[in-house]
Amino acid sequence: MANQIAAFFETMGHAEAVDGVADHINKFWEPRMRRHFFEIVERGGDGLNPLVLQAAAKVKRPKEAAA
Repeated sequence: MANQIAAFFETMGHAEAVDGVADHINKFWEPRMRRHFFEIVERGGDGLNPLVLQAAAKVKRPKEAAA
């Protein structure tokens, strides 16, 4: 799903695209989705669009799930 978001923003300037991907994930992804996103990024981000990997630094990390 993150790659689809990146594909939408790819037509914009690079900085605007990175910000757009991060903004979309921050606004519309629930914490569970963002936790899974960071799991993928932390395993190396295989298969993720380079815009997604760059946007990860601007995505808000969710609070840890209660045990």
